[in-house]
Amino acid sequence: MNTSKLKNILFIVLVAVLSSVVTMLGYDVISKNGKIISKTKSPNVSQEMGTYANSFDQDKNVVLTNLTTAEGYPDFTEAASKSVDGVVHVKTKTISQQQYMNPFDFFFGFGDRTPQPREQVGFGSGVIISKDGYIITNNHVVENATEVSVSLNDNREFTAKVVGSDKLSDIALLKIDGDDFPYLTFGNSDALQVGEWVLAVGNPFNLTSTVTAGIVSAKNRGNVMGEGLGIQSFIQIDAAVNPGNSGGALVNTRGELVGINTAIYSQTGNFAGYAFAVPISIAGKVAADLKEFGTVQRAVLGIQVPNIENIRRENPEKARELSQIKGVVVEDFADRSAARAAGVQKGDVLTAINNVPIRNFAELQSQLNRYRPGDKISVTVDRDGKSRTFNVELKNDEGNTEITRSTDAMSKLGATFRPVNDDTKSRLGISSGLEVESIDNNGLFKKNGINKGFIIMRINNTPVNSEDDIAKIVTSTNSRQDKVLLVAGFYPNGRTQYIAIDLTTD
Repeated sequence: MNTSKLKNILFIVLVAVLSSVVTMLGYDVISKNGKIISKTKSPNVSQEMGTYANSFDQDKNVVLTNLTTAEGYPDFTEAASKSVDGVVHVKTKTISQQQYMNPFDFFFGFGDRTPQPREQVGFGSGVIISKDGYIITNNHVVENATEVSVSLNDNREFTAKVVGSDKLSDIALLKIDGDDFPYLTFGNSDALQVGEWVLAVGNPFNLTSTVTAGIVSAKNRGNVMGEGLGIQSFIQIDAAVNPGNSGGALVNTRGELVGINTAIYSQTGNFAGYAFAVPISIAGKVAADLKEFGTVQRAVLGIQVPNIENIRRENPEKARELSQIKGVVVEDFADRSAARAAGVQKGDVLTAINNVPIRNFAELQSQLNRYRPGDKISVTVDRDGKSRTFNVELKNDEGNTEITRSTDAMSKLGATFRPVNDDTKSRLGISSGLEVESIDNNGLFKKNGINKGFIIMRINNTPVNSEDDIAKIVTSTNSRQDKVLLVAGFYPNGRTQYIAIDLTTD
């Protein structure tokens, strides 16, 4: 080998060695600083979450990696820094009607128990999910609010509009005006692992921009809030969550939004070791529905399942057997059932939806709440020890595949409205009111005896002062199973009437 070739080989080897050394040194420096940022698309975002993210024009190109310190411990600094700017402080005002009696009036024989309006102020949290100011929070944070305002981490304050809310999932969508807000991108709550680190970001006890850390303690946790919430498939965490955290962000160490903090398990009302978040797989879909349709598109299989808690009181042994079954037992069907139409039978044990294993009712709820009426899914059941799969076209709770909009229910009322000014309210002795200005003879108001000139004070015990107030109540009611409006109002110089209107009737 001549001298020239030998020099070339030595030069190549030297370059390779130097490149390796520089790479190792660079990695060591980056590891010690703990500031690794990836500009590649997140691999953890499922196709459906990508669809929901697109509804809010989220940019998925920049996400964080899982950071560690030089000692190998998790580093939450980047995820926390990214999250606090996207979490807002929510302030609400509500008007409550309280029975109030002046003790001096009672002493002198003027015991008037007329409900007196009283303004109440509430606080919570919310998460900005789009550049143009859409915000997810809890329904219970803004429910019955007459005014909603939000404060950003940089102390800017905005009046927020309630786009829509859903009582069953306890999710609401707000909107503030602007086009350049910091926001959190959707992660994949399905990819969370028990034991994985997460951060809870919110405003506990009215303390803004608070970050706490913990791990995922359990997934698909049901039976947390009794009968108070229709959809229960929570992420359970042990990060400290307290009053005021409601509606705030649960983020992973990549800084992605994986849940909306909603409830705590406590006998005192404060944190006692367990907190619960609505997975973003559910909250993101609800928010996308509220933005597009004004109401949630809820798909159902049309099956009835055993209530193990009720059975346990009467037959503990049977309840024990049912609780050990891995899957969901089909006990019966709704009147118009998509599952029965596809071939599912009583006694079948539902074990998978689109090949995703189903072990209990909470997991079934978690899967079904990703779909809209008209979507087609595969349902796997165990029948007499043999596995069978059926293709099911999901229906809504009315037994069809139609998409509903909040404006549809409002138009069914068949009425236009006119605000009642303060002088008229004072003269009539009312604190809230909206006058029916005109009536459609084919509308639900006319069919239920409400005519022009009727003054609505409350619907479903919520004060009404504008058409927007009615629209919010109708949207919320339309997401419930009973779908009934209880209207309290009167004609001038007439007595107060209470009129029930079933929104499912034509």
